[in-house]
Amino acid sequence: MTAEALPAELRRAIVQIARTPRLLVACDYDGTLAPITLNPDEARPLPESVGALRSLAGLHETTTAVISGRALRDLATLSRLPSEVNLVGSHGSEFDIGFIHALDERARELHRRLESELEQLVLDVPGVSLEVKPASIAVHVRRAEHEAGRRVLAAVHAGPSTWEGVSTTDGKEVVELAVVQTDKGRALDILRHQVGATAAIFLGDDVTDEKAFARLSGPDLGIKVGDGETLAGFRVPDTVDVALVLGFLLEERRNWLYGESAPPIERLSMLANERSVALVTPDAKLTWLCHPGPDAPAVFADLLGGEGAGHFSIKPHRNGLPLGQRYLPNTMTVETRWSRLLVTDYLEPESAPHRTDLVRVISGEAAADVKFAPRPEFGGVPVKLEITEGGVRVLGTSEPFVLYSPGVEWTITSDGLHDTATALVQPTPTRPVVLELRCGTTDLGAHELSEVERRDRAGRYWSEWTSKLQLPAVQTDLVLRSALTLRGLVNTDTGGVLAAATSSLPEEIGGVRNWDYRYCWIRDAAMTVRELVHLGSIEEAEGYLRWLHGVLATLAGPERLHPLYTLAGSVIGAEAVIESLPGYAGSRPVRVGNLANHQVQLDVFGPVVELVRTLAEARHELRDEDWQLVRAMAEAVTRRWNEPDHGIWEERHVPRHRVYSRVMCWVTIDRAITLGEQYGREIPGNWHGLREEIKADVLTHGWNDEVQAFTTAYDGTDLDAASLFVGLTGLIDPADDRFQQTVTAIEAELRSGSTVYRYRRDDGLPGGEGGFHICAAWLIEAYLLTGRRTEAQELFDQIVAAAGPTGLLPEQYDPIAERSLGNHPQAYSHIGLIRCANLLAAS
Repeated sequence: MTAEALPAELRRAIVQIARTPRLLVACDYDGTLAPITLNPDEARPLPESVGALRSLAGLHETTTAVISGRALRDLATLSRLPSEVNLVGSHGSEFDIGFIHALDERARELHRRLESELEQLVLDVPGVSLEVKPASIAVHVRRAEHEAGRRVLAAVHAGPSTWEGVSTTDGKEVVELAVVQTDKGRALDILRHQVGATAAIFLGDDVTDEKAFARLSGPDLGIKVGDGETLAGFRVPDTVDVALVLGFLLEERRNWLYGESAPPIERLSMLANERSVALVTPDAKLTWLCHPGPDAPAVFADLLGGEGAGHFSIKPHRNGLPLGQRYLPNTMTVETRWSRLLVTDYLEPESAPHRTDLVRVISGEAAADVKFAPRPEFGGVPVKLEITEGGVRVLGTSEPFVLYSPGVEWTITSDGLHDTATALVQPTPTRPVVLELRCGTTDLGAHELSEVERRDRAGRYWSEWTSKLQLPAVQTDLVLRSALTLRGLVNTDTGGVLAAATSSLPEEIGGVRNWDYRYCWIRDAAMTVRELVHLGSIEEAEGYLRWLHGVLATLAGPERLHPLYTLAGSVIGAEAVIESLPGYAGSRPVRVGNLANHQVQLDVFGPVVELVRTLAEARHELRDEDWQLVRAMAEAVTRRWNEPDHGIWEERHVPRHRVYSRVMCWVTIDRAITLGEQYGREIPGNWHGLREEIKADVLTHGWNDEVQAFTTAYDGTDLDAASLFVGLTGLIDPADDRFQQTVTAIEAELRSGSTVYRYRRDDGLPGGEGGFHICAAWLIEAYLLTGRRTEAQELFDQIVAAAGPTGLLPEQYDPIAERSLGNHPQAYSHIGLIRCANLLAAS
C-alpha cells in the first residue's frame, strides 16, 4: 500500500502540518503502533512505523514521542523503539524511569494501599491481572470472562476509584488508578512546551487518547485509529494505515525541510524591467517574485519554501526535461524549450510604477500543464482564487493581483488554506497561449498592444541600451550578459541598486549564513554603476548619485550614513526571520531585513568618490553637486577614519581597525585631491596631510612581519582578500615587495582551486561558506599588476566556467562540492567578471 490509499482530505492535512516550523509527532502504542493482542506482552510495533518515527526524529525541528498507558520500563523493553523517540509511560505520569523517586511519601503510601486493595479485588478471578507501575496500577480484564470482568471493574469504580488523591483512567478492557493527577493530554502539553512546537499531530485508538485529542487546536492534527466516537478530525482503520500516515508525513516533512528538488542556484535565470526582478528555474517555473518591489514580501517564494510557498509553473502535459534555456540576444527575455513546446517569459518595462506585469507565452504544438499558486506575503496570508471573465482574480490580499488569461479553462483546488489554479492548455503553431500576471491592479481587460508588439518593445528596451556599450574583446558575450544583469538590478525610478535579486540563498547548504541582499548598499551600488560607466553607460551612475544626494539630505552629517538602505532610500526595518519557510535546500533561517544596517563601515566613502571620478572622466566635467558629494565623503573620513569598524564583510563581531577600511579612507582623500586638482576646485588645506597620515598608518600597522603580508586588521595575523587593495588602489606601488608578498600569502592561504575565500578566521558564526567570485577577481587583478598574466587568465577562465548556462553568477562557489552558493545573481560577481575581462583585454 502507498499513501494514495489514505483519504485525500487527510493527505492534504498531513501536507499542511508537515510545513510547520517546529513539529511534534506523538502517538499511542497499543492499537496504534502495535496491533492489539490477547497477550499484551506480545504487542510489537510495525517495523514501518518504527522506521518512520526514527527518521522523523532525525529531521530538523521535529520531535517524536510515544505516550502510552504502559509503565515506562515495560514500554521501553517491549517496543524497542530507538533512543531518538521520546517515551512517556503511564498515561503521561512517567517521563523518565526514575520518576518513582519524585513521588512524595503520601503518594507512595497511597500507592501501597491501592496495590493491597486491588490484589484483594482480583483475587481468584481468572484472566484478570494487575500491572503495577511507579505511579499507578492498571487492572486488565481483557482475558477474563465477560461478566467476571465487568464485576471487577464495577468494584474498582465503587471502591478505590473514589479514594481521595486517586485519578482514574478508563480504557478498553482496562482501568488505571494513579496516585498523581495526569492524563495523555497533559503529557502532550508538557512535550509541546518543552520543544516549542508550532503544531502537533497525535494518533491514538483508545478512549484514554481522547484527552490528548481534546488538547489539539489550531494547526494541530488528530487521527483516530479504528471505530468509536472521537474528537479527532480524521480516522484511519488500523495500524497498517498508521504506518502509511507516518511514512507520508516523513516524506512531506523531509521534502519541505530540505528542498530535495531545489535547482542549482547558478541555473536560475533572472527576468527584469526597470523596477522589478523575478527568477525562473531551468524548467520554466516562476520560483521568485516580490511585489510591489524586489525588496517587498514575496508573492512566489518556491525558491525558499518549495511549491507550498508559491510558484507559477508551465510544463509539457507529457512530462520531460527541457532541452535548454536561453536569453534572447541583447534582452532580458528568457526562452525555455522542450521538443514541440516553447515558453517565453519577460517582465514588461515602462509599466506604471505600482505595477509588476509578467508575460508568459506558451507556443508550439504540445499540450501544457499550467499551475498558478500565488502565495503573497511569503505565504503568510490565505489565498482565494476566483475564476472570472478574462482570467483569475486573487482575493483577500492587501495588493491586488490578477492573471489575465482569456480562453483558458481553469480548475480551482484548495489545501484548506490556499487556492491553486490549474489548467491544461493546447497552443497551436499559429495561436500561442498568453498568460499575463498583473500585480498591483484589478484590470482584466485586453492590453491596447498585441503580445507580439509588447515582446518587441521589451526587447528593444534592452537591446537599444546594449547597442551603446563598449565591450572588451575578451568573453564579449558573457560581459554583455553581466552588463544586462547589473542593469537589471538598477531601479530607474529611484536610482537605487540591488546587491542581489534574492534573500537567504545559503553560503553553506543547510547552514545559517543566509542573508537578505535585496537592498541598496552604498558601496556595492557605487561599484556597480561605476562598472557600467566603464562600459559606456552613465545614466545608472547619474541616477544613483541623485539617490545618494537624497539620502544625505535626510542626515545630520555624511558620517551618519548607514551602509545600506531600501531602494527608495529609506532606512530598512529590523532583521527578522520567516519561520514558515524552510529555506533553500533546508538552509535556515530565512531572513528579511539586514542587521548590517546598524554597523559602522568606514570603507563606503571611497567607492563613492571613485565613482564620481570615473563619471567626471566620462563626461569630461565635474558637476558642482558631485563635487559637493565628494567633499561630504571626505568630511566623513576626516572625522572618523581612525575608528575601528565592521568592514566590508559586515562581521557580526566587535569592530577592528581593518586594513581595507583604512585603505578606502585613503582612497577617499586621494581621489578627492585628484578631482580637485584636475577640475580646478578648492582643496581644503588639511587633505594632503591627512592623505599621508592615513597611508603611514596603514604601512606602519597593517603590515605584519610574522606573516610577511598586510593582514585583515591591526590586531592579528589573519589574512583577508580585501587587503589586496593596498596595491590595487595604488596606496603602494604594485612592484613593492610587500604587495608581492601579500599576493603570494593570500594565494597560499585563501585560494582553493578555482575560487578565493574572503578569510579563514572565526567570524563568530557557525558553519562555513564558499569562495567569493569578487575575491577571485581581485586576485586576478593582483596577478596582472604583479606580472603574472598566465595565472590571471587561468583563474578568470575558472570563473567563466562557474557561470550558469544563461551566463549568471551568484555570490560564491564551493570548490569541493563544485556547486554555486549565495544570493543570485550577485552584483559583486558580475562586477568582477566585467572588470577582469576589461583588464585582460587591455593587457
